[in-house]
Amino acid sequence: MTIEELVGMITEMEIPFAYDHFAEGESPQPPFICYLLPGSDNFAADGRVYFKINEVRIELYSDSKDVGLEAKVEAVLDSHEIFYNKSEVWIQSEKLYEILYSFEMEGLDNG
Repeated sequence: MTIEELVGMITEMEIPFAYDHFAEGESPQPPFICYLLPGSDNFAADGRVYFKINEVRIELYSDSKDVGLEAKVEAVLDSHEIFYNKSEVWIQSEKLYEILYSFEMEGLDNG
């Protein structure tokens, strides 16, 4: 999967999104998504990267618990056969729920 395909998958969720964060003053009203690629768990062979595996995080932010919205995100992930883990936290300072979907993608690159 390429980064463009990952972005296409997130676009299917029909929720405003940005990589890592929105520019100051440009954050939309919730719900919105921030996604990031915080690390990798590459497979090595002969002292070099043999197989790329990237960590992906999709952070869904909402101002109230919305299981329908979560189901919408999960339906897109499921349709792409993504195995994900999910966690939830209330961010008191922002008055937002963060639903985190984390997974690994093989071979994620720019093209």
